[in-house]
Amino acid sequence: MTAMLELRNVDAAYGPTQILKAVDLAVEERGITTLLGANGAGKTTTLRAICNMMVRVSGEIRFAGERIDGKATEDIVRLGVAHAPDGRGTFLDLTVEENLRIGAYTRRDKGIAADFDRLYGYFPRLKERRRQQAGTLSGGEQQMLAISRALMLRPKLLLLDEPSFGLAPLIVQEIFRILRTINRNEGVGMLLVEQNANIALELADHAYLIETGCIVMGGPAAIIACDDAVRRAYLGY
Repeated sequence: MTAMLELRNVDAAYGPTQILKAVDLAVEERGITTLLGANGAGKTTTLRAICNMMVRVSGEIRFAGERIDGKATEDIVRLGVAHAPDGRGTFLDLTVEENLRIGAYTRRDKGIAADFDRLYGYFPRLKERRRQQAGTLSGGEQQMLAISRALMLRPKLLLLDEPSFGLAPLIVQEIFRILRTINRNEGVGMLLVEQNANIALELADHAYLIETGCIVMGGPAAIIACDDAVRRAYLGY
């Protein structure tokens, strides 16, 4: 399949502190790729580098064949890259519906109303709480809202940063089931940063392992899941 997103020899730094070192990574069209690693390994920085957010980047980043390194964040968003950040990033004082409208701020088409119904179909709890302040939602509901707000952009690629963080296992399973359905039904490519390696490898078709800013392993998720070193370090058996 054709690569939707490609990183080639990408370095990234915060001021003088280099985090990413010669990172090569790809996400195929309609594919799900997961990036695994310990805290501080460079996973979140990789997503920020793609979006040109808060980090200095060198190397080559291509989206749909077009170089996006150096582009402004809002221009990258307009090309079809949406980001559901760590910490969820919801506007706590706004309602669920107002948060979703903010997610569609770059759109000028007439399909926004239909997308409310589409996303409420995936996340019916958000429909029940559409007039409720986001700050009063549970952690799982806030995560659903963060994903839905990103999907309101109608993206080609969804960047997900630790969507399972702090959530009960049953809620995590529900969210990942919905992500799989969205990928299959709508063809949205996904780059998933995740510490829960078990569930990430079940969802993804391709996986990379990052350590101290360097990609040390990559391949089909099913093969990575069977690697002894990965199993000991990340899967607990």
